[in-house]
Amino acid sequence: MAGYLRETDFVMVEEGFSTRDLLEELTLGASQATAEEVAALFVADLGAVVRKHFCFLKCLPRVRSFYAVKCNSSPGVLKVLAELGLGFSCANKAEMELVQDIGVPASKIIYANPCKQIAHIKYAAKHGVRLLSFDNEMELAKVVKSHPSAKMVLCIATEDSHSLSRLSLKFGASLKSCRHLLENAKRDHVEVIGVSFHIGSGCPDPQAYAQSIADARVVFEMGAELGHRMHILDLGGGFPGVEDAKVRFEEIASVINSALDLYFPEGCGVDILAKLGRYYVTSAFTLAISIIAKKEVLLDQPGREEETGSSPKSIVYHLSEGVYGVFSSVLFDSTCPAPILQKKPPTEQPLYSSSLWGPVANGCDCVAEGLWLPQLHVGDWLVFENMGAYTVGMGSLLRDAQTCRITYAMSRVAWEALQGQLLPAEQDEDAEGMCKPLSCGWEITDTLCMGPVFTPASIM
Repeated sequence: MAGYLRETDFVMVEEGFSTRDLLEELTLGASQATAEEVAALFVADLGAVVRKHFCFLKCLPRVRSFYAVKCNSSPGVLKVLAELGLGFSCANKAEMELVQDIGVPASKIIYANPCKQIAHIKYAAKHGVRLLSFDNEMELAKVVKSHPSAKMVLCIATEDSHSLSRLSLKFGASLKSCRHLLENAKRDHVEVIGVSFHIGSGCPDPQAYAQSIADARVVFEMGAELGHRMHILDLGGGFPGVEDAKVRFEEIASVINSALDLYFPEGCGVDILAKLGRYYVTSAFTLAISIIAKKEVLLDQPGREEETGSSPKSIVYHLSEGVYGVFSSVLFDSTCPAPILQKKPPTEQPLYSSSLWGPVANGCDCVAEGLWLPQLHVGDWLVFENMGAYTVGMGSLLRDAQTCRITYAMSRVAWEALQGQLLPAEQDEDAEGMCKPLSCGWEITDTLCMGPVFTPASIM
């Protein structure tokens, strides 16, 4: 193995031991602790990340994956993805430092932010990060001055009007402006070696990828006419991280493969990349968080008291984390997190209209409302699944807020599959086509049949 991830970095669990089992142990320990108060914790299933990568390799065999560090910069995630051979897409100096600190070489890092600080450009130059993106003249001029040996990728705008997160409102050059930018780059002796795009998160139409790939082909032709030797196509991200998404990853992959065959057929000399974040980590993280305060609010509904014998009420629960912390998806993705009760209540217990609020003292820190929950108490734990994207590494407005504790775990089967994936030379020749069982969570699910995969050491 490459040595990024070691057994001491995670809890090794046997098959049949579930995320819920581990959470129950951890929350019990946190509730009994007296030295340190823990009100929120994550369990991160690194085996699920491994399985997602093997699925990616199966569905998009021509595409090399780069991880978008901004999505979840926790050490365990970075280490397991580095072990799998991924490159890393960084948005700033801090992210480049993070991945280089664990030993990732500069040749496997893309500084992919089209809007860069000059100090960060200089850091990239000093530390050997040579592949950068741009989408306007000003950005090109900054790179020419601060990192003249950089190789550039031109970021183009996409049709993302139906995406939940519309990145083209902020980033991406229009097709009309691409020739002018390529001419300026040629004049300034800057190598433009590829094209990138990003259709945004939550796009319901896979054909948006096909259209963007077709647009990229047009820009490739422009570049060739001007003498640029383009050989990188970056498909960006936007891939779903959960199985029940409106458009499944396999559907998107099918559209991409067809478009690549048409516009960038195999053997054309173009290296295909993608920058994925949510896809890898969303379903791998489960959050447990305890109730730190509650308030009962009587509802003014005349006549109800006579009918039921008690006044109707709504219950407000306060949590140690809110929309400015691990529940930022409420603001960015307009989600409504649905809690799972760690302790199953009796079936006859009445339900009450309930809402969950974060610790910030303003009216915007509402995590969820319109919930019907049984009577809960301070110290009870709520569980939230699919909490891996844009939850870890996000800043908090509270100075005294503690970082949520993360417990990394992996099944023995997933660990052995990871070791075998990265040591193909040690496999028997007859075993090349055999299925390797991988675990998502702790239980063996479907298996993927695939031969050894070799990851190039450099993106240049």
